[in-house]
Amino acid sequence: MIVIKKETDNKNLKFKVQLIIATLSVLIFIGKLVAYFLTNSVAVLTDALESIVNVTTGFITLYAVYYSLKPKDENHPFGHGKIEFLSASIEGILIIIAGLVIIFEAIKRLFVPVQIYQLDIGIFIVAIAGLLNYLIGWYSIKIGKKSNSIALISGGKHLHSDTYSSIGLVIGLVLLYYTKLAWLDSAIAMIFGTIIVVTGIKILKKTKSNLMDEADFKLIEQFGKLIENNKPDEWIDVHNFKIIKYGDLYHIDCDLVLPRNLYLSDAHAEGEKLKELLVSNFKEDIVLNLHKDECFKQYCKHCKIIDCKERITEFVTQLSFDLERFIKEGKEENNL
Repeated sequence: MIVIKKETDNKNLKFKVQLIIATLSVLIFIGKLVAYFLTNSVAVLTDALESIVNVTTGFITLYAVYYSLKPKDENHPFGHGKIEFLSASIEGILIIIAGLVIIFEAIKRLFVPVQIYQLDIGIFIVAIAGLLNYLIGWYSIKIGKKSNSIALISGGKHLHSDTYSSIGLVIGLVLLYYTKLAWLDSAIAMIFGTIIVVTGIKILKKTKSNLMDEADFKLIEQFGKLIENNKPDEWIDVHNFKIIKYGDLYHIDCDLVLPRNLYLSDAHAEGEKLKELLVSNFKEDIVLNLHKDECFKQYCKHCKIIDCKERITEFVTQLSFDLERFIKEGKEENNL
């Protein structure tokens, strides 16, 4: 097994960024709560309730990021990175609950309307909060992509969805301000409550895929193209490829087929070449479990090495390393 480590500064950066996000989410929530008490608008309550979710998930994610930075141990041989997927799942569930509460409150107020006050101040506060959420979300996604943290990326996307909701909410509140139509308040809240529920469902779908180790076909295809475009003649085949994501770490298993007349030291050197290829093309930390196989005679027609005493047939064509082949291999293995 080969462990390929990159710079670890990003790991500490993840925690610092999430601490900033969690702290700012508290301040934004307080601002929105003030806006709700000033206006008594259920549409503004929509924003305030979602901010409760932001605060809660912000600190859950903070703990998850802190825990994911722990080194692997005997009980967690692949590290603690998967806790980030769990925190994102909790975030998705809380977002859905908040959306449903908003829709319920909006329907109730549709039949029992209430007086709305100081809507102009509420509009201003919601607009400022939306702008802050966008900037924080942009920074969270940027650092999340840099450090390969799904917790920061999903948190940033959630904040961006808040911003888009806030834009629509501000437009709706301006209409309410000028038309004085009380039912608009509930209608706006129901629309954005539905948007919030959909956002939560999308986050849950994404984290479910990661928690269940669902195959990432895009990543598998990237690996195949990498091999196809860079493999030397000695790499007769690379197969049984599997990749699992653990936080900001990729665990890769594959078999490398080499000429049977290769010395052990040369076979080791070819393994190092594959390692270097992965290092130069993946920004994540990688645990590479590489099994080296000697070639069999059925590989002769795919081998370009001419001066081989074991050859029984001429070279015909190089093996493909496309997605379809890797999927077929996986199905055949499952049927064994």
